[in-house]
Parts: sequence; C-alpha cells; structure tokens
Amino acid sequence: MKAAVFAFTARGRRLGERLCGMLAEQGDQAFLRAETPAGYGPAAGSWLGEQAAAAFREADALIFIGAAGIAVRAIAPLLRSKQSDPAVVVIDESCRWVISLLSGHIGGANALARRIAALLGAEPVITTATDINGVFAVDLFAGRNGLVITSLPKAKLISAYLLDGKNVVLKTGYPIAGPVPKELRLVYGEAGRNQPPGEYPELDAGILLSARKSDEAPRWLRLVPRIMRLGIGCRRGVGEAAIADAVSAALDRAGIDEAAVAAAGTITIKKDEAALSAFCAARGWPLQYYTPEELMNAPGIFTPSAFVESATGADNVCERAAVLASAGGRLIAGKFALGGVTVAVAEAPPVLSFSALDAGAGAEAQC
Repeated sequence: MKAAVFAFTARGRRLGERLCGMLAEQGDQAFLRAETPAGYGPAAGSWLGEQAAAAFREADALIFIGAAGIAVRAIAPLLRSKQSDPAVVVIDESCRWVISLLSGHIGGANALARRIAALLGAEPVITTATDINGVFAVDLFAGRNGLVITSLPKAKLISAYLLDGKNVVLKTGYPIAGPVPKELRLVYGEAGRNQPPGEYPELDAGILLSARKSDEAPRWLRLVPRIMRLGIGCRRGVGEAAIADAVSAALDRAGIDEAAVAAAGTITIKKDEAALSAFCAARGWPLQYYTPEELMNAPGIFTPSAFVESATGADNVCERAAVLASAGGRLIAGKFALGGVTVAVAEAPPVLSFSALDAGAGAEAQC
C-alpha cells in the first residue's frame, strides 16, 4: 500500500512520523505531507489542495491527522467513483479515534482504519451500514476477491435488501472458500457461468458471479472475476485498432466479458510491436513475453502451424501464450484470427473466499 499522511501541527507531525514508521515496518510505503506554509490562509489551502490531488491520483490511501472537516474540504473536488477513489482515513490529534471516511469497502478504508487503530491503540470508527449491522457486504466481498462490480446501483440495491433481511441468492460456477454468510443462499453450477440466472420466485434479489456475459434481470447484480488471460499473436506492423477488433471479436465469440481479462501474453519477438504494447497498456493489462522454447513447453494440446513455427520458432503463439499467462489454467477459447491478429483465451484458477476482515482489537492509547 502507498499512503500519503497529512499533518497540520507540530503534534500532528510527530504522530504522522511515528505512523509512517509503523506502516513501513509492515511493508507499506507511507509519505508524510506536513510542509504547510505558515498560517492557514489561501497559501495553505492551495498547498493542501495540490498535495491532496496528487495523492488522490498516485496513492492507495490518504490519511489526515486533524479535523475531519479539513479532510472533507480537501478531497471534495476530487471525488469520482467508489470503484476508483482511494481510501481516506482521519485520525484526531489526541489519537482517540481513527475514522474511515471514504471508500470503506472497495478502497479498503475500513480495514485500514482498523489496522491503524490497532497500531496506535485508538478506536476505529466505522459507519458503513453492513459493517455495523454485521451483514454481508457485496462491495467488500468484491474488493477482497478482485471482482468487478458491473452496476453500482444494483450493488446498493443488493445491500439494501440484505439489510432489510430479504432473500438473496449468490449463483456461481466457481468454488468459494469459507463459511457462507447467513444472509445468502449459495447456488453452485455450470449454468451460473454461461446462462442468465433462472427464476427464483421465493427470492428478492440475486448475485451472479461469472466471467461470462449475461442478460441479468433487473434485481440481479453480476460480479466479474478477473481470471481470463489472453494470448495474442500479430503480423508485423499491425495497428492498434486491428488488435482491438480481433480481441473484441474473440471475446464476443467466447461469450466472455472484457472486464474478466487481467493480463495478456505473446512471444518475445513482439517486444518491438508498439501497437500491441499500447493496446495492453491502455487497458491496464500486463503483457508477458515468452521465448519460443517457453511457448513450446506450455502444457496442453494446441493448433499447430508450420508457417508460424518457421517464422517464430513456436508452432502456435496465441494459445500457448494464453495458457502460460494463466499460470496453470486451461485454454477455453482457441485460436481466433482476424485482420492479421490471432487471439486465444485461457482461464486462470479462481481463488475466492468469504473470509471476513479481522476487526483488530485496540489497545491502550499510546499517543
């Protein structure tokens, strides 16, 4: 975790320095931002606004030591979405309270507030309804498991139903470790991966956990696991638009949501293909390069091509690269060719869990 710690007084600065040291000991990067101009005039406000904006772009968490109002005013112009905003936590200077202010679940502010409170011997302040009522939180579950929430309004609806004690089903074809929350009815089956949810007259709402595209009913929320890996081969000099078209067509053909893709692989001779690098970078997909020898050692049965082997040293690039990028997964969509680009899709083994956060007990105040 990369955190920016803001302090506004000498007392706050001392606490910030100590907290940065504690977080560093736990493997985090924490940077103190306490070089405020003298006084609290326009210059101070400008400094804080600039520093907060930079941290909002670059850090995973913003930690303010001081009044909650200062934090609110600093971050208000920067808010975008609960799916992208960083965690924001506030600590009072007397070190009694550690308040989760923003992005409690997806951004991890609730967990961070509990962790900081345990380090400082303070009391965490958590106000999210699902937490204080001890109810399953779909956004927290999604955040902890790297799932993409396809509709925030539906996620809010699911939470409202859970808080009202209504019946909610979670349907999936993937194994989920840990005890099933009492509020949910868990339904396993392949149908959950490639078909819309069936009708459950006795249920009020549902969650479909699937990497496949689906026409969800109005009260069904789809969570997408980022478990798909692409293998991509391309003709030299092919454009980024051609790569995008081929990938989109391959995913459509396989019925896979692009949100499920997390990375891609190709052969080392494609390292100088700027269009392929730019295409993956624009989507935040790490692009792994494999030697011909590595590709030929990929486990499985693949579609061989004498022409490809003569040109690259491997009899198939896209299928073999997809399997290697999936790190032990399986090929689920073989070679698809379009416009000088070949694409294959492999599924990495999913690791999903219902495990709850450790609330973290506070000790006697040490500030």
